[in-house]
Amino acid sequence: MAKYDYDLFVIGAGSGGVRAARLAAMTGARVAVAEEHRVGGTCVIRGCVPKKFMVYASEFAQHFKAAEGFGWSHCDMTFDWPRFLDAKDVEIARLSGIYVNNLQNAGADIVHERAELLDAHTVKLTPTNQTLTADKILIATGGRPTVPQDLPGIEHAITSNEAFHLEKLPKRIMIVGGGYIAVEFAGIFNGLGVDTCLMYRGANILRGFDNDVRSHLTGEIEKRGIKVILGTEHTRIEKTDTGTFLNHLTNGHVEETDVVMYATGREPYTAGLGLEKAGVKLNERGAVVVDAFSKTNVDNIWAVGDVTDRINLTPVAIREGAAFAATVFGDNPTSFDHDTVASAVFSQPPIGSVGLTEAEARHQVGKVDIYRAVFRPMKVTFYGGDERMLMKLVVDAATQKVLGCHVVGPDAPEMIQMAAIAIKMGVTKQQWDSTCAVHPTAAEELVTMREKYVPIELAMA
Repeated sequence: MAKYDYDLFVIGAGSGGVRAARLAAMTGARVAVAEEHRVGGTCVIRGCVPKKFMVYASEFAQHFKAAEGFGWSHCDMTFDWPRFLDAKDVEIARLSGIYVNNLQNAGADIVHERAELLDAHTVKLTPTNQTLTADKILIATGGRPTVPQDLPGIEHAITSNEAFHLEKLPKRIMIVGGGYIAVEFAGIFNGLGVDTCLMYRGANILRGFDNDVRSHLTGEIEKRGIKVILGTEHTRIEKTDTGTFLNHLTNGHVEETDVVMYATGREPYTAGLGLEKAGVKLNERGAVVVDAFSKTNVDNIWAVGDVTDRINLTPVAIREGAAFAATVFGDNPTSFDHDTVASAVFSQPPIGSVGLTEAEARHQVGKVDIYRAVFRPMKVTFYGGDERMLMKLVVDAATQKVLGCHVVGPDAPEMIQMAAIAIKMGVTKQQWDSTCAVHPTAAEELVTMREKYVPIELAMA
């Protein structure tokens, strides 16, 4: 008789947990996955996937504008928010069902309950109060939005979770935050015709990205009608008798909106999981501390994905989950390499970025060569638009190794996936330039930048 009910118990059926559970179960291991919400996790249910559908929907306003410049006759277009939500929910349900089928076909059991550790080998399920035991446990509960609990009126604000289910589109919205979620939703609501204000307490949006990218995107989204307010924050949110909200700011201004959305960060979802009962170590942010193989300080417990607060991206969680399964159930010790991971921001225009920023490169290697191009894409020039695209390469001056590539403009996320392969392999600028351009494309600019970029202030020194 088996000592435990399962060989592996996974808490959390998001991208990382599902991948780990499937691969482990396919080795013949007895696997169960507990999920308190819906199978698919943040990415599929309330994150990347529905957000990308919203980006698609909101981009049509710009497409219609461009169409007139290409000779299409103007016609009145309207957007049906409830119809879009229905279609979005149908697709999300379909994708969640695929995750369920994949788990079941692999032989894993799905437990639609909340799981809490009682000790290193025992979980308690809620609401049934059933207890199950497992030889090994994987924590894959992801993260959740955070809001400032001490802000007067914060109960009136929504987060990205609620933004996917608004009963109707507001006329005016204030989005608080400067990260990719805030910037993406600003583009979404603006594109859908909502008077959009993006407020961030810092000096510039998208902390952690290259400074040229940050300033360029700010200018571009302002061209599209998004009001960007920097260097300030709320003192309080006041609800009026008519149901609108007065946003009182530290700069003394008051902005009236119909919705206030906070996108000021996410935290690892570890509260209430009973990790302390099992002796699992957490860091100061509440993230599970793991080694290179995603193992915690407890010998039979691992963790993958956003709950570890390493690189909080869905593809990273998937790769970490696969590496865990290979290591623990495939007798093939595997660790995911977190270095040089590409990322995309589905802002409008979007961003693709991989490798070091200019500032990071100067700190790490000293002297760098910068190649930079700012131009109007071919499509935009035809209809007289003012949108500008940015491309930037950061190169080690001594070795000529390409350390970073940053693109802002149409199809930037698609470009960066391919650029990431070359940079991950250690491509030099000479090898990069030896690639023949594909014409006519915006991407050809990446391999035709020959002149080093020198800022005006340095050129005049």
